[in-house]
Amino acid sequence: MQTLKGDVVMEQQIQIGWQGRFYEDFEVGDKIAHALGRTISQTDNSWFTQLTQNTNPIHFDHHYAKQTEFQKAIVNSAFTIALVTGQSVSDISQNVMANLGWDEVRLPHPVFEGDTIYSYTEILSKRESAKRNNVGIIEVKTTGYNQDGQIVIHFKRTMMIYKKGYAPNIMKPLIDQVISQDGK
Repeated sequence: MQTLKGDVVMEQQIQIGWQGRFYEDFEVGDKIAHALGRTISQTDNSWFTQLTQNTNPIHFDHHYAKQTEFQKAIVNSAFTIALVTGQSVSDISQNVMANLGWDEVRLPHPVFEGDTIYSYTEILSKRESAKRNNVGIIEVKTTGYNQDGQIVIHFKRTMMIYKKGYAPNIMKPLIDQVISQDGK
């Protein structure tokens, strides 16, 4: 795209933001710290619990929860796995073709409303797909921990990740179209 600055024609280039890793970008043994943490609110816990029809009152009935050994509401563990998986997406599975499975999910410490959860992922293995030349298969272990450094969840996940040049590409043509319209 060209713009005129005074009497000089300037060539501008669109900078595309981070689009995640492709199969070739993963190396076994790498540990990737995910950038964003998230503080879990009472509303998050209550809504997620209701949305998934989890009827255990320890997630939404504070009077009930006070009578347990924890003395307060525990965050729905399905929310915890969803959050920690989500935290890893931009670094690990932005270019996933398909998740193949979650294994060995462990919850060594409870998560409470008000906790802030952070995470990181270790690359355990990678291999070419035997049936598809456009993807490879990676296995990772993702670990979530709270603001006190206590591990609250860890799990393995296996997925098919696109190789470079094979992922759907809607960003570049779309941004070119929008910018060309914006300049008019």
